[in-house]
Amino acid sequence: MTLSALAEPNRLRIIELLRKDPLSVGEIAERLFLRQPQVSKHLKVLNEAGLVGVMPKAQLRIYQLETKPFKELDLWLEPFRDLWENRYEELDVLLEEMKADAKKTGM
Repeated sequence: MTLSALAEPNRLRIIELLRKDPLSVGEIAERLFLRQPQVSKHLKVLNEAGLVGVMPKAQLRIYQLETKPFKELDLWLEPFRDLWENRYEELDVLLEEMKADAKKTGM
């Protein structure tokens, strides 16, 4: 559910905004140039996925990021980081070999 919630570009933009500070629906709508009903729908999806929490503050509902799902996502991604790091290292070796071959042949 986390990845599907983050797959929508406007929801990802909302997450990026909330990384800095908790915000109300109106503040999010204003900063992203979206209508409040759109933002509310996106926040509902993000809330159901556990990515954001809501705090009532007088007449406002303030949304903030929840850290637990992002920590879980980070743990899940860790093996992929190792895989890509190994591939980048292999690419570096290949590029160095190609440079050495190019020098030998005068290219």
